[in-house]
Amino acid sequence: MDFSMLEDIVYWNWLVLAVVLVTVEILVAGTFFLWMGISAGVVGLVLLLLPGISWQTQLMLFAIFSIISIILSRIWLAQHHRNEPPSTLNRRGSQYIGRHFTLTDPIVDGVGRLNIDDTVWRISGPDLDSGAQVIVDGMEGTILRVKQA
Repeated sequence: MDFSMLEDIVYWNWLVLAVVLVTVEILVAGTFFLWMGISAGVVGLVLLLLPGISWQTQLMLFAIFSIISIILSRIWLAQHHRNEPPSTLNRRGSQYIGRHFTLTDPIVDGVGRLNIDDTVWRISGPDLDSGAQVIVDGMEGTILRVKQA
């Protein structure tokens, strides 16, 4: 295999690779290509300062910087996202658990409706009259479970 074309790699090749990898990161979910893109940019800057580095050393630096940056990012993410509450994305009703509301319609036979913001939610709970204060204490599918406040 002929590796002679690898000897022509210059700093801007690494900077272009960095832009490509960061662009891939923007298009693909996750944070994997970002760190490889940053590593390619660092190798490009090293090559700008030390232009005589062999292509083997460049690839080794890229591999080392990529591995180190990915491992450090995983460690940092594990430490900083540990105390975050679970996401309510695609579970909109769960954001209402623990909140107090006033019934606009009565709960009859354990079933009723509750207006929250711009949405009418089906609710289940004890029979209560309109105007009663309730607390959302859970969800069953798309139905909010309430109890009297």
